[in-house]
Amino acid sequence: MSTATRTATSDPAGRPSGHATPRPGRASRLRGRPGFYRSYEQELALFNTRPKQVGVAVLVAFGLLMPWVLTDPLLQTLAVAFVFAIGALGLNIVTGLAGQVSLGHAFFLGIGAYTAAAISGDPEGRTIGFGITFLPLWLIAAGVVAAVAGVIVAPLATRLRGLYLAIVTLGLVFLGEHIFKEWQDLTGGAGVGREAATPEMFGYAFDEDNTFLTQDQNLYLLMFVLLLIFALFARNLARSKVGRAFAAVRDRDVAAEMMGINLGRAKLLAFAISSFYAGCAGALLYTITGFFDPASFNLLLSVQFIAMVLIGGAGTVAGTIMGALFISLLPSLTREVPSYLPFISRQVTDIPNVFQLEQILYGLLIVGFLLFEPRGLFGIWIRIRNYWKSWPFSY
Repeated sequence: MSTATRTATSDPAGRPSGHATPRPGRASRLRGRPGFYRSYEQELALFNTRPKQVGVAVLVAFGLLMPWVLTDPLLQTLAVAFVFAIGALGLNIVTGLAGQVSLGHAFFLGIGAYTAAAISGDPEGRTIGFGITFLPLWLIAAGVVAAVAGVIVAPLATRLRGLYLAIVTLGLVFLGEHIFKEWQDLTGGAGVGREAATPEMFGYAFDEDNTFLTQDQNLYLLMFVLLLIFALFARNLARSKVGRAFAAVRDRDVAAEMMGINLGRAKLLAFAISSFYAGCAGALLYTITGFFDPASFNLLLSVQFIAMVLIGGAGTVAGTIMGALFISLLPSLTREVPSYLPFISRQVTDIPNVFQLEQILYGLLIVGFLLFEPRGLFGIWIRIRNYWKSWPFSY
């Protein structure tokens, strides 16, 4: 039969067989049924519903407009929050997605911060420096060096699990504190510290005022764009073959191994990616303030990241970002609380002990969310969304 004849024939449904049939993965949702899909691929699309597409577009537009609406101090706080969100996304990959409990996130942040500072630092300064201030170079290098450290630690994850793994990773924090304090050529030593990496790209310095933008506006926009990039990668990872393997290991590692998933490789990859995120976050974190010391990477910093993931919603990208923003903005609230609650303990100088109050709040929030809303802020958002989707027939 000729090509022309095949084109003219029809299938049983009455459609010409020569016409292209829509691919299942690209098929539109059932008409009149916006919540139903015709393929698994379509359901796993990055933004698989119109509300998600519109919502993300609105949030991005809203974030890009903030530098011309908010004051510089608030922009600086939000820039720090965005960097915390990048680090929290890394912890969410290994803990929320792969199910490997890690309390040593501060150690990997420290590795990233000192790697970036050394590459960007002044070669003639008192600490190690190579004078390379090109932002993409020292940022990627910080992530890679931290990822290598994560790969070294990863074999422990194949032998330990649960509380035992958490204790081992907790030991990394104390080991890192000791190394950072003693290696004075790199870190500047305890109580002295060193300058952070210089955020510069193609001759444009993000840590300086210029004709159009202030320093805080520059840093805010830089951190916001980087957060979008890292969040997009984390979302794609979660819906990929690798991400589904992580979830299988988290839910039941023995069953995952019987399904053909290599547990050692999956856990190693989870630690490597998580450490890469942490290294990049550590490299960026102190470019905002311009200075840091070995005491910056302590146990409280790891607890903060654990709180971000648990309070935001473990295993979810949107929830992790919400948790990071919530925890990062919490100190601004705690500074105001002592003036309204006089029974809160005060130091000898009669200055409110905000540090102690933050520790109490972290503990209360973690326990409260684990007891009453294990899915975190993301779970609360899901409840609100489902209520209004079915309104006025909600129950």
